[in-house]
Amino acid sequence: MSRRRHSSSSSSSMAAAAMPLDELEPWLQARAAQHPIATSLPMLDGYVAAIVAGPLSISPPDWICPLLAIDADAFNHGGTPEFAAISAVALRHNDISNVLSTAPHRFAPTHARKPNGDVDARPWCQGFHAAMRLRLTAWTPLLDIRNINHGLLLPILLHCVDDQGRPLLGPPRKGRETEEFLRNAHTDIPDVVEAMRQYWMPTRYARAR
Repeated sequence: MSRRRHSSSSSSSMAAAAMPLDELEPWLQARAAQHPIATSLPMLDGYVAAIVAGPLSISPPDWICPLLAIDADAFNHGGTPEFAAISAVALRHNDISNVLSTAPHRFAPTHARKPNGDVDARPWCQGFHAAMRLRLTAWTPLLDIRNINHGLLLPILLHCVDDQGRPLLGPPRKGRETEEFLRNAHTDIPDVVEAMRQYWMPTRYARAR
């Protein structure tokens, strides 16, 4: 069997096993006591995007287990809700990877909405930052404010808070201009995610060899 046909067969099997997205979010929320990193689809989506676009490849159990609050043994048992959730996450990972590789202009983060209908980028960005924290030292070059590419992280990190609920980048300046900037910063996220993927690609794939 060719690699392409094998890949297509694997994707079809994964899709058949995957939990539907409209069931995945309630399943995550029901596991709140187990402390999954994601309790919503936007947070899960941001987390997976960081795994795809980040500085190094991570073994699937090492990032999926904390995301879903499951044991690595769940990967070995098909037909369970845990395995269905794993398959759904793997599908989203592959979808993001394929879009960024073939048609990056089509990449669209799954954002939450505020009661007034505005985009709420915070859950997606918190998910992205949670994935960064898995291997934070690997992200050091982009976290260095002296690096000209540090700005790639700003549209994401300005929506994030620390463990005490404080803005990760410090309190924003007050005023209408800041409010307008914060309201529209999410529009830069698709472009900066692809730019980060390109930034890390030479070192990420050099490590993988």
